[in-house]
Amino acid sequence: MTAAVVEGIGGWLPPRVVTNDELAARLDTSDEWIRTRTGIGARHVVSDGMTTSDLAVRAGANALKSAGTDSADMVILATTTPDRPCPATAPEVAHQLGLAGCPAFDVAAVCTGFLYALAAASGLIGTGAAGRVLVIGAEAFSTLVHPEDRSSAAVFGDGAGALLLRAGDEEEPGALGPVVLGSDGALSDLITVRAGGTEERTGVRPMEAQDRWFSMRGREVFGHAVTRMTQAALSAVDQAGWRPAEVDRLVGHQANLRILHAVAEQLDLPHDRLVVHLDQVGNTAAASIPLALDHAHATGRLRPGDRVALTAFGGGATWGATTLTWPSPAAV
Repeated sequence: MTAAVVEGIGGWLPPRVVTNDELAARLDTSDEWIRTRTGIGARHVVSDGMTTSDLAVRAGANALKSAGTDSADMVILATTTPDRPCPATAPEVAHQLGLAGCPAFDVAAVCTGFLYALAAASGLIGTGAAGRVLVIGAEAFSTLVHPEDRSSAAVFGDGAGALLLRAGDEEEPGALGPVVLGSDGALSDLITVRAGGTEERTGVRPMEAQDRWFSMRGREVFGHAVTRMTQAALSAVDQAGWRPAEVDRLVGHQANLRILHAVAEQLDLPHDRLVVHLDQVGNTAAASIPLALDHAHATGRLRPGDRVALTAFGGGATWGATTLTWPSPAAV
């Protein structure tokens, strides 16, 4: 069976860094409070005039460069912060990357978006509809967060990460395993921005000023995230023919260090098998998994032959997981 195989990887972060101390200077918080509750030390945020497509183009270009190519048959962009409500942002990204005529579309599954995008790419490659797909997760999530909301401002950051996938053999290193996905719309209010859609425009419910901004019921999200990320990872690992103990690196959605620790413990994995990047970049939503992979690859945390499990939970509610064996440096 034709499989989707990792051929290139890239990431990009906006230059502006907001430290915990900077937040503490204007909000009722402290570096210790943020680190203790989230594990986050800093986050990157977009500057005025910088859009999600700007982030996506830079990460996508880096992934193409990593693979030594300037071509792709398709672009899939996972984002919660498109440049505009209409049209999708992916065609603009493809255009700026010089991929003239390339089909391109957005995927909106919040923090699980990159895994949903990987599933779409894997299916398109598997059916022969595309031979090479550029999958990007890009977010300017700070634009959704009220600047005086201590809990959200401390957590979220901006950035983009990308994988270039090519058609290959399911047994070769870098091949994606089965992708496990799920959702539960009954939990749609757990993580949300209520205003801006048809609920507001058609008067389904009155909107207040705070409905323009991101909101999250953190305690409930924590429990659902641990449960769903664990279940999805176990299912993906089982379908790959592995035992949980054989996972060398667990790359979870970088939302909160306590969530990552809890998922690792549910899988009976030591914490040192976790890939952790949120301490430097915060929660970058759909960009978090590819950014964590790019950072781990660049710093040697991912070694050729490592069995890697990816898992995420996000708004919707959505969740997902997949596996792969990390390829050699020459292959990415």
